[in-house]
Amino acid sequence: MRLRFSRGVITIAIIVVVLAVGISVGLYHLLKKATPLAVPEAHCTVRTPDGELYLSPEQAQISATIAAVAARRRLPERAVVIAYATALQESKLENLDYGDRDSVGVFQQRESQGWGSKKQLMDPVYATNKFFAALVKVKNYRKIPLAEAAQAVQRSAGGYAYAPHESDGKILAGGFTGRVPQAVHCWYPPGKSPVPQPKATDARKQLARALGSTVITTKKRGWLVAAWSVAHAEKYALNRVGYSGATWVNNVELEGWQTGGKSGTRQVDLS
Repeated sequence: MRLRFSRGVITIAIIVVVLAVGISVGLYHLLKKATPLAVPEAHCTVRTPDGELYLSPEQAQISATIAAVAARRRLPERAVVIAYATALQESKLENLDYGDRDSVGVFQQRESQGWGSKKQLMDPVYATNKFFAALVKVKNYRKIPLAEAAQAVQRSAGGYAYAPHESDGKILAGGFTGRVPQAVHCWYPPGKSPVPQPKATDARKQLARALGSTVITTKKRGWLVAAWSVAHAEKYALNRVGYSGATWVNNVELEGWQTGGKSGTRQVDLS
C-alpha cells in the first residue's frame, strides 16, 4: 500500500532537516574555533645529528646551565657529555632536594663529603662548578671511558651506571653548547609563566651567573646563549628569541626555529 503525505507534513520534514544541517554546521565551526580542552604541558626538544630528546623545562634549564658553566671554564665538549651523563643518572637532570643520606641537587652531592652546604648544592651553577672542578683533576678524563671519569668524581656505589647515558649526553651537548645551531626548541602555555611580562634583563643577569661575560664572540657561543634563552623562556616569560637570521617563537603549532629575524651574529634578541 502506497503511503501519501500531505504537503504540510512534507514541509515540516524539510524544515527539520534544514535546521539539523544548520545546527550541525554551526557546531562544527564553533568547536573548530574553540580552545582545545587538553592544553599540552610545557616541554622542550633537543634535535641534533646524534638524535632527539624530550625534556621538561626544568631539565632543559639545568642542561643549559651546565653548558654555560662549562663554557665559562673553557672546558671541552667531552667534559659536558660526562656532566650530562652523571646528572642523568643521579637526578634525571632535576634539582632534587633529597637523595641517599644527605645527597641533594643535580649531581646528588653530599654536604658531609665536603661538597658544600645544602643551600649551595641546591644552586645548579654552584653544583656544576664543583663537579667540573673535581672532573678536571681526574687524570686523562678526556680519554678514559666516561663511566670511569664520572665515578672518579662521584665515588658512587654503582659507577657502571653512568655509561648508558653517554649517547643522551652527546645529544644534549651538541645542542646546548651551541655546536649544533637551532637544536633547542621549547613551548609553554601562554600566561603560565611565573612573571607577568617578558624579563629579558633578568634572563641576561642569570645567564651571566653561569656564563660570565655574555658578550658573543663566536657563532657557537651565540647559539649557546640562544639555547639557554629558549630553555629559560617560561621562567622569564620570553616569547621570542632571535639569532643569526633565525627565530624561535613560543607557538605550539610551530616546530623548531623559523627563518627570519636579524642576520647579525653579535647579539641574541630577546622579547
